[in-house]
Amino acid sequence: MKKTLRLLPLITVLAALTMFSQGCKKEDKTTEAPAAKAALSATEIVLGAVFPMTGPIATYGQESVNGMKMALKKVGNVVGLPIRLIVEDNKGEPVESANAVKKLINVDNVHLIVGSVASSNTLAGAPIAQQARVPLMTPASTNETVTQTGNFISRTCFTDAFQGVVMAKFAYESLKKKKAIIIVDNSSDYSKGLAAVFKKKFVELGGTVIDGTFTYVQKDTDFRSLLRKVKREGPDVVWLPGYYTEVGLMLNQARQMGMNLPFLGGDGWDSPKLQELAGADGIKGNYISSHFSPDDEDPMVQGFVKEYVATYGQKPGAMAALGYDGVLVVADALKRAGTLTHKSISEAINSTKDFVGITGSITIDENRNARKAAVVLETTATGMKFKQKVMP
Repeated sequence: MKKTLRLLPLITVLAALTMFSQGCKKEDKTTEAPAAKAALSATEIVLGAVFPMTGPIATYGQESVNGMKMALKKVGNVVGLPIRLIVEDNKGEPVESANAVKKLINVDNVHLIVGSVASSNTLAGAPIAQQARVPLMTPASTNETVTQTGNFISRTCFTDAFQGVVMAKFAYESLKKKKAIIIVDNSSDYSKGLAAVFKKKFVELGGTVIDGTFTYVQKDTDFRSLLRKVKREGPDVVWLPGYYTEVGLMLNQARQMGMNLPFLGGDGWDSPKLQELAGADGIKGNYISSHFSPDDEDPMVQGFVKEYVATYGQKPGAMAALGYDGVLVVADALKRAGTLTHKSISEAINSTKDFVGITGSITIDENRNARKAAVVLETTATGMKFKQKVMP
């Protein structure tokens, strides 16, 4: 009995240590994705992509993937290995985005993920990638909080902090507008972020932003009641940071109501569908900030435009250029990574410096955001017209 009593504490300690050890091993497995130990001896590099190929913002995804495929054709094999692209359709929905990221990590064992567009969608998938320690790089989501998710999340586009400032200065200094109303998509992190930045800068410059509730949500189609409220306030400019589906309809209805003031937007307007939705009258006399202009005379840009038109039968928009550059940055990072572990790939992407792409020179800063130029475009009946380039 005495011997047994002396042994019990030792047995208990050993059991506890065993359980602790097993627990630690189990925890490690949950935070390391299946492909994390993939090495250069792998037979291929698996690149996941999450984009809206169907749904209300489908042109963003379709253009992005078109650009990605062109870039993959250009880079060919990287470190002696082919790149296999797996595209998941998130339908423009956050829940679908999260599911797509889970599938790419847990089923397809991807080395990294590119995507998505629309910040709300990227924000839904980023925490999943971060927890699994799989690099996720968005070529187009501009909301500030995206890369704050963690060190495995990066972007190759500028942020709303830059884009909103660019358009506030353009409204006040170039258009000489002094009284603004902001119309916000309440279902969009992108829209709310841009609204806040524009308001702060416009007021700092000396302008006035009219207070009030001027909001809508995605999939709304009738904006006449909202526009009547805006018209009564008598602004000389409207800041409308939304996506082309609702923006196009709103511009059309605004012109029908005799609202001939300029509407300003961000890169969310930049789609070939905008002109169709806004109509000949609605499209004219408005301005946006974006990442790219097919009218840029840079020989590299014109070569890309020529190839895109030959391949897809139309001029590329910003999403096509961003998707193209995103893959080129990834290919460059893979060459510098040394090994094909998730950690090595992530660190290589995050150390990108002075990479010359179609959308400008790209440097990833300490917050994993890209420092790069923006362009201001005028919307016209014949397409987007280049106005000016704004350096960071």
